[in-house]
Amino acid sequence: MTHVPDFDHGPPQWVTDHVRRYRETDGEDGHIWNGVTTLLLTTRGRKSGEDRTTPLIYQQDDSGNYVVIASRGGDDRHPDWYLNLKERPRVNVQVGADRFTARAREAAGEERGPLWEKMCKVWPDYDKYAEQTDRPIPVVVLEPG
Repeated sequence: MTHVPDFDHGPPQWVTDHVRRYRETDGEDGHIWNGVTTLLLTTRGRKSGEDRTTPLIYQQDDSGNYVVIASRGGDDRHPDWYLNLKERPRVNVQVGADRFTARAREAAGEERGPLWEKMCKVWPDYDKYAEQTDRPIPVVVLEPG
């Protein structure tokens, strides 16, 4: 099992800094991270009731929805943001300067495979993460509106 830092006590400083810079610059600093595009996903904490923002790598599907992966770096536990949106699927998203609400849902069936492959093309480590855990890593679709 791979251990990922426990975000239950707050995100690491680099994540907090990334979110702050992204918001302050409307994504000019932070939309591109390590050569890939990132968005900011804000969920409502299922325990705290407070808003929680996480930067995530994304791609768009053929319908213009945003796709993210709930990998937690291959950990055996789902990331908190994923558990939060399972309870409250209405989320807030920022992509560059564009801010909007979305409905989050997990990709399933025939939809999942092509979206997983699309995300692995931009971040090949997702395949490595999947090998490190027994849990199926969720592919999440964020539908604006």
